[in-house]
Amino acid sequence: MSPPTSHTGSGGPDLEELLEELRRRKWVLHLFGGREAPEIYAAVFQWQTCADVVVIRDEHRASAYRVPTFPGTDVFSPRVVTWQYHATPVWTLRAALTLAEPGTPGAPLQALRPQPGCHIPMELRADVTIRPTGTGCGFDEEKGDDGGPPACA
Repeated sequence: MSPPTSHTGSGGPDLEELLEELRRRKWVLHLFGGREAPEIYAAVFQWQTCADVVVIRDEHRASAYRVPTFPGTDVFSPRVVTWQYHATPVWTLRAALTLAEPGTPGAPLQALRPQPGCHIPMELRADVTIRPTGTGCGFDEEKGDDGGPPACA
């Protein structure tokens, strides 16, 4: 798969700006299927008891979801999610970046069965490049705290 394109087809930030916002917020990037020509781009933001995940399959298909994390949870093959969204990469990134923080009003709490877009096949996960962009967990190094609730519920 070639890198996602920046065309949005609508007003607002384009894909490159949204990906830059993920980096600014310190999400961890995962490139599946080879470093030179990855087949799937994924980004993960780890909260204390859950993770927000974005999976970009191509310029037309992407998924985002929040998965509760327990010891042994595979965030790329969740058994349950509390929120999911499936659309183009631009709309999916917009949804993920505007999702209410865990423990705040409007944060998703219900248990849902994940759609197929919430899974990355094991055969693609054998060849992965991980690019940390920061510390994750919402931790603000300048403030010394995460500025928000510590859990997903």
